[in-house]
Amino acid sequence: MSREEVFVKLNEVFRDVFDDESIEVSEVTTSNDIEDWDSLEHINLIAAVEQEFGVKFNMGQVVTMKNVGEMTDIILSQLA
Repeated sequence: MSREEVFVKLNEVFRDVFDDESIEVSEVTTSNDIEDWDSLEHINLIAAVEQEFGVKFNMGQVVTMKNVGEMTDIILSQLA
């Protein structure tokens, strides 16, 4: 799967989790960029991303992810 394909799927997941069709994530998107992205929604988001891609993030990865680009890097490394 290419990085671009991951972003297409991530956009769908983010739109579904946050119920906002206008969301367009990029490499540098953070929780500060999405109004409803709080700690509870972060858990929902991680679960939805894991389900969509068939991956599992460990707690260290969840805590240290700084933006969607880093999330994409982890997804791609697990799919490789």
